[in-house]
Amino acid sequence: MGVCGEKLVVGTAGRKILVWDIRNMAYTLQKRESSLKYQTRAIRCFPNKQGFVLSSIEGRVAVEYLDTNPEIQKKKYAFKCHRIKEDGLEKIYPVNAISFHPTHNTFATGGSDGYVNIWDGFNKKRLCQFHQYHTSVTSLSFSHNGSVLAIACSYFLSEDNPPTPLPEDTIYIRTVTDQETKPKFSTS
Repeated sequence: MGVCGEKLVVGTAGRKILVWDIRNMAYTLQKRESSLKYQTRAIRCFPNKQGFVLSSIEGRVAVEYLDTNPEIQKKKYAFKCHRIKEDGLEKIYPVNAISFHPTHNTFATGGSDGYVNIWDGFNKKRLCQFHQYHTSVTSLSFSHNGSVLAIACSYFLSEDNPPTPLPEDTIYIRTVTDQETKPKFSTS
C-alpha cells in the first residue's frame, strides 16, 4: 500500500488496485485490475503523487498513473526484472520491495534473487544493480535525503528446497551516489 497525497493506493493478492480518498474512506474512488498477471507483492507512490509503481511475484514491475484520462493512461507500462538465466533457463523471482529516491524520482527494487536494482522509471532504464546479497531482499528504504539505502534481507520461503541452514536475517546500510540514483539524460 502507498499514500499519494490524499489518496491511499492498495494492491490486493487478487490483482485488484483500490484507491481511496483518505479524507472520506466510506467509498472507493477507483477499482481497477492490476496490469500485472500475478499477485501484487509491493506498491509505492511516485514522490509527485501522480501515480505508483507496483511489483509482483512474477518478476515484473508496472508503472501506473492515478489520473483516469485515457491520454495519461497511455503512459503506463510494465517491465521484466529480477530474473537470472542459468543453464539456458530463465529463473523468475518475486519483486518484494520498492523504494523511491526522495529527490531524483528514481526507484529501487529488491527481489528474491538477492539483487537491488535502481531504475529511472520515466526514461525506462535501469541505472545500476548492486552486488547480489546472500538471500532475498525483503524491504528497502531511502533516507530522507537519498544518500543512504537501507536493505533488509531475509529468506522468503520461496524455493521448493530451502537451504540448510536458512540464511541469517540481515540489514545493510549502503551509501548511494548520484551516479547510481540520478537519471542520465541524453545529450543528443
